[in-house]
Amino acid sequence: MFDVAFSELLVIGLVALIVIGPERLPKVARTAGQWLGRLNRYVSQVKQDIDRDIKLEELRKMQQEMKETAQKYEILAGNVAREAETVVEQETTQISRVMQAMSTTDGGLAQQEYDRIKAEGAAQAAAALPPAVLAETPPVPADPAPAEAGATDGKANVDDKVRATGTPATKDERPVPPKPVVASAADDYPDGPVG
Repeated sequence: MFDVAFSELLVIGLVALIVIGPERLPKVARTAGQWLGRLNRYVSQVKQDIDRDIKLEELRKMQQEMKETAQKYEILAGNVAREAETVVEQETTQISRVMQAMSTTDGGLAQQEYDRIKAEGAAQAAAALPPAVLAETPPVPADPAPAEAGATDGKANVDDKVRATGTPATKDERPVPPKPVVASAADDYPDGPVG
């Protein structure tokens, strides 16, 4: 605290011995020691308070920086999510257009298959959601082409007839597999190349 050398302390002790006297010197020294101890404790407490305030201020600055960083990342995440939604929406629209173009060439079979796959995907997504969310969402429509009562596909109907009558199916009753769709060039689609 104070820079006092041994020689200065010796001079102070001799002056105190002469001025105060040998009888009262021990009492005065004890009192001076107590006052110096109190002064040291007070100074160290002030230092601790200042250090605590400095650390607290640093923590507040760090907290503010963390909040600002979190807000920036939240905004960035929202932007990325919106961009992803737009890309998915554009791709879905593109796929729908391609499927419509394909359905014109194969008599609608590709569109029916696409609708069936889309409905299955929606059903799987709905199965993964908790019941509280399902109560809020409207039901997903089934296959857009309603099946006739008791009819599943052409093969099952023919097999049922063969079992029921015992006669083999005629050529007209046998199911005809759909023709595969092959695009000759990427320019065949109305919106240009796919991909």
